[in-house]
Amino acid sequence: MARIELWNGDICDLEVDAIVSPAATSLWMSNGIAGEIKRAGGDAIEFAALRQAPVELGDAIVTTAGELAARVVIHAVSLERDRRTSGPAIDKAARSAMTRARELNLSSIAFPALGTGIGGDPLDDGARVAVTAIRDELPRSPSVEHVIFALRGAAAYEAFQRALSEGEPPPSRPVIRAEPGASR
Repeated sequence: MARIELWNGDICDLEVDAIVSPAATSLWMSNGIAGEIKRAGGDAIEFAALRQAPVELGDAIVTTAGELAARVVIHAVSLERDRRTSGPAIDKAARSAMTRARELNLSSIAFPALGTGIGGDPLDDGARVAVTAIRDELPRSPSVEHVIFALRGAAAYEAFQRALSEGEPPPSRPVIRAEPGASR
């Protein structure tokens, strides 16, 4: 069973098979996480993406990772032309990113909080949508053993922590039995 982990830090630092970059349909990497990925990994990432543009909302494409420690960048198109997003766009983009990971037989993938920065989607909603989509896709992605949500700040971390705990069984309580002869 795949492990899902939360990590508070820069997605560009992770040594994984793929990092996911939030993208608009044009695939320009000028702002937000995409801009950070371009600055850390080099212009080659954006040039490779632009050669595949334009892309439909909700789709995902794969490029080189340039100078990043990751093997590839998966550009998940979660932003409209006006750089805004919605729950359905985040859902479809996350699922498309998982499809690309499955096609490439990748074992580890890191996602940012898609659509919650520039895209303007509320953190709690974006976290719930992304976590649900990834959980739904994992059974169809047997090669994926490790998913990391790379987040920035306590608010994002807590939103994803809440989303991960939804649908999980409550922690079991240990049964404490009194030792023979102990007073009650």
